[in-house]
This record gives sequence, structure tokens and C-alpha cells, in this order.
Amino acid sequence: MDTGDEAYQTAVEALFARQPNRMVPGLERITLLAELMGRPDQAYPSVQVTGTNGKTTTATMVGALLGALGLTAGTYTSPHLQDVRERIRVATEPIGRDQMAARLAELAPYLAEVDARTDDRVSFFEALTALAFSHFADAPVDVGVFEVGMGGRWDATNLVRGEVAVLTGIALDHPELGSTPAEVATEKSGIVKQGAVVVSAAQDPSALAVIRAAAAAQEAQMVVAGPDFDVVDRRVAVGGQELDLRGVTGEVHEVFLPLFGAHQAANAACALAAVEGFLGFAGGLDPDVLRRGFAAVRAPGRLEVVPTAEDRPVIVLDGAHNPAGARALAASVTTEFAFGHRIVVLGVLGDKDVEAIAAAIAPMADHVVVTEPPSSRAAPADRVAKAVRDAGASVEVADRVEDAIEQATGLARTGDGVIVTGSLYTVGAARTALGLDPA
Repeated sequence: MDTGDEAYQTAVEALFARQPNRMVPGLERITLLAELMGRPDQAYPSVQVTGTNGKTTTATMVGALLGALGLTAGTYTSPHLQDVRERIRVATEPIGRDQMAARLAELAPYLAEVDARTDDRVSFFEALTALAFSHFADAPVDVGVFEVGMGGRWDATNLVRGEVAVLTGIALDHPELGSTPAEVATEKSGIVKQGAVVVSAAQDPSALAVIRAAAAAQEAQMVVAGPDFDVVDRRVAVGGQELDLRGVTGEVHEVFLPLFGAHQAANAACALAAVEGFLGFAGGLDPDVLRRGFAAVRAPGRLEVVPTAEDRPVIVLDGAHNPAGARALAASVTTEFAFGHRIVVLGVLGDKDVEAIAAAIAPMADHVVVTEPPSSRAAPADRVAKAVRDAGASVEVADRVEDAIEQATGLARTGDGVIVTGSLYTVGAARTALGLDPA
């Protein structure tokens, strides 16, 4: 290992050592950190994306559309699949290893100062968010696109200016955020800033009422999927789907999106409305430019089809990690892939609703191979296997993700599909096992 690689590994290990073993809500640490750094979060306008599912893909789409329009976008997403550098991108390119090491070295004295002045250490996510703030400011970017890590109100990304707030579909996921859609929406609508544009996906009525109230309190302009923008039509296409979208300021037809699923079409409509809102709903966006932006979108681990030999089963990777995501996956797999049989590799985190995820997956699976994702939070395989069995599917257990894939592909034949899902940790491990480079 050369000195550059050693410096990078040491810096990243120190970053990961900041992962908390408990939730420490509050903006005190990230605010103090940003102030010591000169408030790089305020150096550029920003689009902030929250919701329960679809945040990463929607943020990626917004960044791609802004890039097609000639703006340099910095995108900050989470979690990563294989390499932490995936989270921080400028003009779609992840931060380089040397850049990452240098920025972590620059950040170190500020982290030490905040650690000394607060009751709890700066967390992994807070440190990485501050790094993204400064990386984008120095690039410089024309606009930052920030995916909320969890919730919204107390999330470290909530320091950004937030000219546009996007709320994808809200459902139950993290119990810390609430036990009803309205309670969860209260936390997530905390990203809405004074005078912002608010873009909301279709929502549960109680959640939508909360978002509307938050927008009104901040004198924000709000647009909602359905009445204000929508997916007019979608058609399955080779490698994805073709869409007709109605934006807030106009329609764009024959848009190729290299992603599968009706939920991704809905995300595309939200992304288009967000970009329109960022530009002030001025209208007149060139349809060809928008088509180029959508065609450039890449979303590894989201109904990602892995190339295999013609005589081998197709492998699909999808990070569905909660019941709503699992239902969307099941709907997409059954309607958009003509598999003979479907063998599912399932690895879930223990703080998720394992039983509800299994109930969503089991009806579309001919067989399930349960495993544990590489995380200290992994749900025990026997618990997941019982949930799958109780949901009516046949099941077996593999010790590791790579073993599960081998068992599943051994059961499948040409024309069958192997679907790896349950957690982004499971999908990340699968990408590595399958020899795929970091996204």
C-alpha cells in the first residue's frame, strides 16, 4: 500500500469510527462545525430531498437534469453501496480518493474543536455532511442537491439554504420519526424554508395536510403530484421505460428513463417539478435537454439488472428496505420482467418491519434464500426465515450474501430471475460479490 492509499484508509477509518450506537438528535454540533468552517453550506442555492422511499433516485435525477441544463450540480446522497465516496459527487463524478483524504485532514481540527465543546462527538453523518458542504463550495457548484439522511427537521443537511424542498412518498419506516404518516410528515416537512418551493409526491391525506400547513407557515409555494404535475403515460422499454410527463410549466413526451418501475416514473415527475421550481417556474425548458438529462440517470441498486451470460438467470438488485419499498419492488418485478421463476435473496436489518417486508415479498417469490447483510444491525436469518415461511413462501438460509447468491443462481434456470433485496447493505455486498465496481 502506498502512502496515499494508507492516508486515505486511515482517514476513512477515523470517519467510520464516528458512527454512533444511538440516535443523538439536534443541530448543535453540525451548526457549530459549519460556523467554524465559515458556513460553506450557504455558498450556493440548494434543493433538499426527503421522504420515505425514492430520495436517492430523485436527488440523482434532479442533479442529472440540472447538469443537462448547463449547471454544475453537487449531489449528496446516502447511504452508499460499496464506497463512501459514492455519497459526494460533483457533475455526477464521485469525490476522488486523494480529495477525500485531503478534505478529511482539513476537517480534523474542526471536528476536534466541536467534540471538545459539545456533550456528544460529531457523528459520522454530520462529519460527512460538513465535508460535502465544503467540497461543493470549493468546486464550486452552481447548486447543491442534498438527500436527507433521516427525517428532516433535525437532519444535518437541514442547514442548507433549501430554495426547493422535495418530499417523496411518506410512509412508516423509522419508528423514531412517528407511528402515523402525519407524525412522520411533521418531521420531514421540517426541511421547508421561508419562501421556498415545496414539491410533494402523492401522499396519504393526513400527511399532505401536514405538508400544506408547513408550507403555509413558511409562505412557501407548493405543488403536488396529480393536480400540478404528473406522469401522463409510461411504457416499458428495453433497459427501462418511456415516459410522457406533465410538468408544472409544460409537458415533455417520449422521455427514456433507464430505470424500471412505476415508482421511478413518479420520482421522475417530482424531479422535473423540482427543477422547474428551482428555475422559478419560468417555463420554456427544452424537451431535448430534459430527455438528455433523464437518459443520463444511473441508480445502482434500484432495480439494477446485472449483465450475465445468455444461459444464466438474470440477476436484479434492489435495495427495498421497508414495506412500501418491498411492495413497489414486487409490483415492478411481476409487471415489467418476464421471468419463468423468481428466486429472492433476502437480507434485512433488524430495526425494520421484517414481517411486513416478508409479507410483501413472499407472494412474488417462488423460493427465498435468506441471509444476513454485513451490518451489526442485521436481522437474524432465522427471524427473517420464519417471517417468510409464515407469509407462505418456501425458504432456505445462507450464511453470507455471496453464499445466498450462489445458492439462488444454482436453483435458477435460463429465463428465471434472481432478485437480491431487503437492504442496501445486502445489495452493496451483492455488487461486490458479483465483481461490480463501486457505483
